[in-house]
Amino acid sequence: MNQQNALAQAIRNKGILIAAHRGVAAGNVPCNTLPAFEAALRQGADILELDIALTGDGNLLVFHPGKEKQHLGKDIHLEELTLEEIAQLRYTNVDRDPTDYGILTLDAFLETFKNRCLINLDHGWEDIRKTIEAVRRHDMEDQILLKAPDKEKYISVIEELAPDMMYMPIIKEKDTVTQMLESRNINYVGAELVFAQDDSYLVSEEYIRSHKEKGRVLWCNPLVYYYKSQLTGGHNDDIAVSGDPEHSWGWLIDKGFDILQTDWTMFLRHFIDNRK
Repeated sequence: MNQQNALAQAIRNKGILIAAHRGVAAGNVPCNTLPAFEAALRQGADILELDIALTGDGNLLVFHPGKEKQHLGKDIHLEELTLEEIAQLRYTNVDRDPTDYGILTLDAFLETFKNRCLINLDHGWEDIRKTIEAVRRHDMEDQILLKAPDKEKYISVIEELAPDMMYMPIIKEKDTVTQMLESRNINYVGAELVFAQDDSYLVSEEYIRSHKEKGRVLWCNPLVYYYKSQLTGGHNDDIAVSGDPEHSWGWLIDKGFDILQTDWTMFLRHFIDNRK
């Protein structure tokens, strides 16, 4: 499928799409590992979201930058280690006990999920050139959704190297990028909107309509990454799984969001399917 239309076609086919935040992690299965991603697809995810980190010798890993102590139990920095050294490391589970799961390379992930689902590469901007090269090396342009902060240094590289690939800026509270993107040679398919209050302009009828009229897709993040930093106002995963999914996920869907990124893939899939 032509990558320009892959995301819109998925929405036409399925309606609201679910993006699994780093797969589905629970029990002994850590996030950003192959079993976490496989579990996400089995639970009904449409998009796999993963994080990209760099090694000291220039390789790309599937790992959230800066989370070594939390996920590996070691006070280390992957960007200071070689790929050979990193191959010896193992994740810890939810109780911080060691597992036998190692850290994926981006190449291994891409080859595993080629032709299986849409993929969002978060933190791919850590080295956007290498990220784009990896996608092209695996011939997966039609599956990949590039996301990056709305900064010129990322946008210019995407325009130069990947004008054909689906691009979605991360817009926080104020949109200062749409007008500029519309004049660039970029496949601007939609936007990730981050807002702290329900009365934010980003969730106003006027603003959402401005994207919809141009065929753009809107992504939001009801997941709770840090409770003091709300990504979707007062509508998040915690509220949904505590008994009020309508106030959380339902509110976001009614606002016009096409993609919800969650840590509760199966629960959200059940909610969407039954809400019809």
